[in-house]
Amino acid sequence: MSGRRVAVTGASGFIGGALTAYLAGRGDEVVRLVRHQPTQPSERRWDPVRGGLDPRAIDDVDAIVHLAAAGVGDHRWTPAYKELVLRSRVDGTAAVATAIAQTGRPIRFVCGSAIGYYGDRGDEILTELSGPGTGFLAEVARAWEGSAEPAIAAGAPVAFARHGLVMGPGGGAFARLLRLARWGLFGPLGSGRQYWSWITLADSVRALSHLIDRPDLTGPVNIVGPDPRPQRVVASAIGHALHRPAMLPAPSVALRVALGEFADDILGSQRVMPFALTGSGFTFEHSMLRPAAAWLVRESS
Repeated sequence: MSGRRVAVTGASGFIGGALTAYLAGRGDEVVRLVRHQPTQPSERRWDPVRGGLDPRAIDDVDAIVHLAAAGVGDHRWTPAYKELVLRSRVDGTAAVATAIAQTGRPIRFVCGSAIGYYGDRGDEILTELSGPGTGFLAEVARAWEGSAEPAIAAGAPVAFARHGLVMGPGGGAFARLLRLARWGLFGPLGSGRQYWSWITLADSVRALSHLIDRPDLTGPVNIVGPDPRPQRVVASAIGHALHRPAMLPAPSVALRVALGEFADDILGSQRVMPFALTGSGFTFEHSMLRPAAAWLVRESS
C-alpha cells in the first residue's frame, strides 16, 4: 500500500535516509522532522531537548517512524556519552509520543529500538516474547520503549522496531568492518562464537515500511534476518565475498583497549529471530548470510 503521509525523525541518517527514499519511491509523502529551521516544504521543526514536538506539526500525518538517536558506537562510552545515548532516546521518544497523544488521533507510531534489549544471552534463541537482559544497552532499550507510553495510553498503535546489526553501504557498523575486511583484518572478535543478528539495509527499510502498513502489529518487532550466525561465521562470509578468506582475529583485551566498555557489547551474543515479521507475512530479500554478505560487498564497491 502507498499514498500515505509519513513523518520520519533521523531522516538524514543511515537507515532514515534509505527509508525516506524507499517510501517516496513507492508513492508516500515523506515529512522530515528536523532540528534546524525548515528550508523546504517537506521539513517540519522539532526540538526533543527543549521544545518537544508541536502536535500541529504531525496532525495531518498517517504514521511516524522515529529513528533519531545518538549512535552507540560513535564514541567511547564516557559517563557523559552514556548519558547522551540514553537521553537522546528517552527525550526524543517522549516528545513524539506526547505529541501523538495531544493530536487525539491514533497515528501509527513505529518507534526505533534495538535488540540490545535482550542483553548477552549466549546461544539462547530470542523472540519478541523473550524477557529483557542486563547491561547498559538493555537498560537503555527498556527506558527507550517505556517513554512511548503516552502514545500507547492514548490508544495509538505503537510498534517497537528492535533493530539488529544492519548491513549496508556507507554507514552502520558493517561499513567500518568492511574496510578492515578489505585488508584482511576482520576476523573473529574475541572467541568469535557470539551470535550476531544481522539484517541488510534493503530488508530493514522494507520491514519498517511493512510496519507502517500493518498498524495491527504492535509491541516489539525484531528487525533482524532469519539467519543469525556466530560472529566468526559472519566474518568468514564477508571474507569469502571479498575473496579474502584469511582473517586475523582480534583478541578480547585489544578490543577493550580500543573500544572501552562498548567492547563488552560487541563481544556479547544475541541469537534473535524475527518471528513477528515472518508471522505477519513479511518475506526477506536477503534471508541467508552468504548472499547477504555478497550483496553488502557488491553495493559497497
